[in-house]
Amino acid sequence: MLKGIDPLISPELLMVLAQMGHGDTIVIVDANFPAASIGSQTVHGQPLRIDCSAPRAVQAVLSLMPIDGFEPDAVVTMQVVGDASAIPEVVAEATPLFAAEGQGIASVERFAFYGLAASAFVVLHTAETRLYGNFIIRKGVVA
Repeated sequence: MLKGIDPLISPELLMVLAQMGHGDTIVIVDANFPAASIGSQTVHGQPLRIDCSAPRAVQAVLSLMPIDGFEPDAVVTMQVVGDASAIPEVVAEATPLFAAEGQGIASVERFAFYGLAASAFVVLHTAETRLYGNFIIRKGVVA
């Protein structure tokens, strides 16, 4: 354990967050997400595991990582299949965490989300059982 670092942040996650540069993305996903197949396509090459809900994982990651403020849509979630305007409970729960960082949330169609996730730096697989608990967050800079 280290002082001042969320205890959910594993040594490997800490290393990966430090390796990420401005513009790189982390994908925080729910338990149903195809983390192994998508994670194998990322820069890191394999998913990492964090045993908590997706909003709690977002909170832990944002305690260390700034969100990109230079380009729009720095946070993206997956649209509900058949109802693109729906806001899943898990997304609504995480929204204040992003709002506190001055960020809104964009959404994309399911397969577009998979494509964006595959080009990410890393996938962080949570224990979230609620559907659509998936977020792509683009890393910003520390001013």
